[in-house]
Amino acid sequence: MRLATLSAPDDFDAWRDAARGFAAADVPPDDVVWQVGAAPADLFATTTDTTVPPPVPGTLSVPRAFLDLARSVVMAAEPERFALLYTALHRLRREPKLIEDHADPLVRRLEVLAKNVRRDIHKMRAFLRFREVADDDGASRYVAWFEPEHHIVRANAAFFVNRFASMRWSILTPELSLHWDGAMLSEGPGAAKGDAPDGDPTEEVWKTYYASIFNPARVKIGAMLKEMPRKYWKNMPETALVGQLIAGAQARESGMISQSREAPTIGDNVAAAWAALRDEAAACTRCHLYKHATQTVFGEGPVDAAMMFVGEQPGDQEDLAGTPFVGPAGQVFNRAIAAAAIDRGQVYVTNAVKHFKFEARGKRRIHAKPDTGEIEACRWWIEQEQMLVRPQVTVALGATAARSLLGRTVTIGKERGRALRLPDGGEAWITVHPSYLLRLPDPAQKEAEFVRFVEDLKLAKAAVGG
Repeated sequence: MRLATLSAPDDFDAWRDAARGFAAADVPPDDVVWQVGAAPADLFATTTDTTVPPPVPGTLSVPRAFLDLARSVVMAAEPERFALLYTALHRLRREPKLIEDHADPLVRRLEVLAKNVRRDIHKMRAFLRFREVADDDGASRYVAWFEPEHHIVRANAAFFVNRFASMRWSILTPELSLHWDGAMLSEGPGAAKGDAPDGDPTEEVWKTYYASIFNPARVKIGAMLKEMPRKYWKNMPETALVGQLIAGAQARESGMISQSREAPTIGDNVAAAWAALRDEAAACTRCHLYKHATQTVFGEGPVDAAMMFVGEQPGDQEDLAGTPFVGPAGQVFNRAIAAAAIDRGQVYVTNAVKHFKFEARGKRRIHAKPDTGEIEACRWWIEQEQMLVRPQVTVALGATAARSLLGRTVTIGKERGRALRLPDGGEAWITVHPSYLLRLPDPAQKEAEFVRFVEDLKLAKAAVGG
């Protein structure tokens, strides 16, 4: 018998190296015992060979699909996962197309494990809630508690680092803990539920916001309960309201059905939710930009607008006025949408970053481009605005806005002039930011680019209702 010892329950690299060595030596799956940690897998196994053969370069080739599958399966809570994967690897040497046979019992079992892992990764991202506490030095830290079903915490680390790069946070789980100080990620031992805070003052604002947007016309209750398992409710402040909201929703729904006239609109509910969201954003400290800006500059416009425009960040005049697109770039924007026959009073206008980032030069404040961490810190606000307004078409004005909406770096020249699909089902159209036109030195080029900008806006407008 051969014993393979892995250092962690999600140690894919160690499993891969050991499995390659065993497979190259043609060791049968039944002759390999897999374990995590130093404890012996079988107290009665006295003849176990603990020597793991090193991987043999160039002697084993497997489909990329198998490696991708294995990366997920290794994170499963199934105790036999390493043995199952090695059995599949051993068979692949004789059955090269095994991974394509989705009816094979072993392949099907591995695919189910991988699916469960991916679902658990999604649940952590969707249902984890940070609560603010004070560190020993008095600085703010955000702490969250989560109980995953599988070994997915390390796999999710990069997501939370990218999403909350400007926050100092800790994620506590029974197996291990992650800590981010704004520059470095560290790992600690597992924790208990009591180590995490129960709540903080911002939860009342969040409950008000959630109660305002909960409506039978927008929420399919059965689907919500299916996608939000009860095991996560205790960690989420808004779920304390679910019982009464469902009862109220059902009562309102019955009332609407009994009416012969057209069902009432939900504009008042959405407006209240938007106001709660705006009030919460006014106290935003998710990144350092709030320390020097005058105020949060939130979006404005009808909450049922069919079009949304997303710019980069407030400028000097926007920061002072508290309103988006009122400075020089705003004047270009107003002239362009008028030329495209778009009524500003009928569209929702906002920015990817809600605070003004600048460099002080004497008495002047010179615009500075937001970095990735600042964009990611503000993405939460844009996502909530999108969820409330639900525009058919969202126009990203510039690369920063496009990155905020799509979650990736975008080249305007490559993507402008065509519709891109957003996660919520709406369309995104990408064009330049009006400030780009202000920076062009040549009048003829500036006029040509303005005409092209207007044409982009006309294309986006034509997509509304299409």
